[in-house]
Amino acid sequence: MTWRKQIGVPVAVWLAIAFGSIALILTLHRYYTFYASYDQGIFNQVFWNNLHGNWFQSSLSSNLSTNVVHDGDIPEVFYRRLGQHFTPALLLWLPLYALFPAPVTLTVLQVVLVTAAGLVLYALARHHLSVRLSTLIVASYYGANTILGPTLNNFHDICQIPLYVFGLLLAIEKRWWWLFTLLAILIPFVREDSGVILFSIGFFLAVTRRFPRLGLLVCIWSFGYMIVLTNLIMPIFSEDISRRFMIERFGQYAEGDEASTIEIIWGIISNPGLVLIEIFTPFWDTLRYLLGQWLPLMFVPAIAPEAWLAAGAPLLKQFLAQGESVFGINIRYAMTVFPGLAYGTILWWKRHPNLLRPRLEKIWIGCIILSLIFTITSNPNRTLSFLIPDSIDPWVHVSLPQQWSHAAHARSMLKLIPPDASVSATTYLVPHLSGRRAIIRFPALNYRNDQRQDVSVEYAIADLWQLQQYGVAFDRDQELLEASLRLIPRFMRQQQYGIVGFSDGVVVLQKDRPSNPEARAAWQAFRKALSD
Repeated sequence: MTWRKQIGVPVAVWLAIAFGSIALILTLHRYYTFYASYDQGIFNQVFWNNLHGNWFQSSLSSNLSTNVVHDGDIPEVFYRRLGQHFTPALLLWLPLYALFPAPVTLTVLQVVLVTAAGLVLYALARHHLSVRLSTLIVASYYGANTILGPTLNNFHDICQIPLYVFGLLLAIEKRWWWLFTLLAILIPFVREDSGVILFSIGFFLAVTRRFPRLGLLVCIWSFGYMIVLTNLIMPIFSEDISRRFMIERFGQYAEGDEASTIEIIWGIISNPGLVLIEIFTPFWDTLRYLLGQWLPLMFVPAIAPEAWLAAGAPLLKQFLAQGESVFGINIRYAMTVFPGLAYGTILWWKRHPNLLRPRLEKIWIGCIILSLIFTITSNPNRTLSFLIPDSIDPWVHVSLPQQWSHAAHARSMLKLIPPDASVSATTYLVPHLSGRRAIIRFPALNYRNDQRQDVSVEYAIADLWQLQQYGVAFDRDQELLEASLRLIPRFMRQQQYGIVGFSDGVVVLQKDRPSNPEARAAWQAFRKALSD
């Protein structure tokens, strides 16, 4: 084996170490400075409930259910999240969580999974390409906004997808059919819609006639699983799939206030004109999204038929949907597209290995650097708020010392809440309190316990300082701040809550407890300062 062949593995490993280390430092900083948000709390509570035998139950998920959002009901501690998202693959990581039962465990797990996927991608690329090309492919993966942005987010189930998909593709190339079968079964278990990714791979295998029968079988399995799951199994747990998610994402293809996946699919098939409009509009947002996906791969996927086939289904799913997150390059859904694009790029370079001249290689590296710059300047999920202002006009920037100083005050207030007490908390405090049976989002106070009784939480905690910092530029934060300033006195008068702690804008209330005089005085001074 020549020196040039040997050097690629260390370079790929060093890229993985650099990516993993930087991502881990940033995400840990994000968590410990109270920038991890609601979804981190949801997944931690699901893991915590699984660990205690309450399979996939979550009062935080119940807070987002159609019963609460549309019918005005109150959250339930026994609500099973499987009606919103069917995610049995998370059970693979339950033994790890059992060893380290904390929200930050999920943060570390996400970084490790995404980092490991890059090494599997390298092995996949090396099956077809030279060391130099394979290393550039891996550098493209670690430098992609669509990979780095979602990795710097809250924990999410899609973080498993790159590892499983690259493993599946490598298994095909190596003819490891046992591994292929295992991953072909596992991928749809990640989420109810992850079968779309598997369908795209099966379609690729069938159309390119590499493994036409296998590809057809994969298409039938993935499509059939999604149809049965979303129409027969998930509705057993709740009506969220038909009343919330289908309507919120694909309501333009349906009539009425609810629709099944079958009805949405028929709506898409029977409205080709609307489909074309959805795919190409808004035009500049669509183009910008594609350019963001293609950039770290030097735009090769744009001209590679294999890339369009391998990533076609998840890409089409994004373009057919509606909502703010459709074109979010830093949001987890963008991560589902990149594996197919990377695989298509590998196969394209296999057909054109001699095109990579030194000058073109420099352009490719420049594209990766540009992708990294765009990632940094976009401040994905406020992970880099200590470095990048969240708003220029008006100016909003919370410095690193401010973040850590406030975090110390917030932690001191969290200590006032017993680990088994029911609690209502503002979004950025939720993850740190989510390892318990009953937790809901502030300013809600009522929930339904295991005895099916409607009760009020024992504690409520709100980080008003953070709302104050960001409210000057972000309407939602300002609205919640104003609502909190109105509601807290009402809670004290009507619901018999007393202020038992206040520090740097973090207020803690306890039910059936008189206010601590010092804490109440500090709260009143803070409230008066905001009104002046």
